[in-house]
Amino acid sequence: MFAVIKAGGKQYRVAPEDVIRIDRVTSEPGQIVEFGEVLVLGGDTPQLGTPTISGATVAGEVLHHDRGDKVIAFKKRRRKNSRRKRGYRHEFSVIRITEILTGGAKPSKEAKPRPKREPKPKAEAQAAPAAEAKPAKASKKPAAKKPAAKGKKK
Repeated sequence: MFAVIKAGGKQYRVAPEDVIRIDRVTSEPGQIVEFGEVLVLGGDTPQLGTPTISGATVAGEVLHHDRGDKVIAFKKRRRKNSRRKRGYRHEFSVIRITEILTGGAKPSKEAKPRPKREPKPKAEAQAAPAAEAKPAKASKKPAAKKPAAKGKKK
């Protein structure tokens, strides 16, 4: 299931466990944020809002706050000794979507613990038997030297 939400004047397509970067919200890291403007709900039976779907909300956990790259606005008026340099960094919030709710349900107050992933088997253990089966190749010859660059004649 996915949803299209509107936050900060922009639209985002989200699914549970997605991590998105939106304009800064006032919540602290670890708190749950609720997005009420759900425009589309997708899945087995998609729903389109006119303009929003009533009773649908999307909840997300604030992971941390971040700042974007510095944007420098440099203005120069030539021959007038006039220069202005002004920098700006936009502030963002990084949010992990926890749940998509319909029918007026309220999001849970606590963030659910993420399921632990099992570590993948190490590739070294599988690659070792294969390396022993292959015969050792002869070492490569060094690359040919390039001729010296032509300089100016005297």
